[in-house]
Amino acid sequence: MTKLIAIINVIAWAGFWAFGYIALTSSDLTEGQLVNAVFLAFAGLVMGILAYMKLVRTSEATGYAKGSNQLDVTARNRAQEKWGQ
Repeated sequence: MTKLIAIINVIAWAGFWAFGYIALTSSDLTEGQLVNAVFLAFAGLVMGILAYMKLVRTSEATGYAKGSNQLDVTARNRAQEKWGQ
């Protein structure tokens, strides 16, 4: 399943860059073609971000990547109490 999400991630980002480039640089597009290119670029952006975030969460959950260094509530409160001392 992770490989499928990674493939979706690559395809989505490729679509974002390709259609975004077309939308920004092409001067001979009709209005409908421009709207389609912008829509496809936006869809690639959204899908790319969602797939990337899913990959990050999966890799942290399986132990492949190091998790974030956020403190739990009690440790954070203890640290804040000692802040001014």
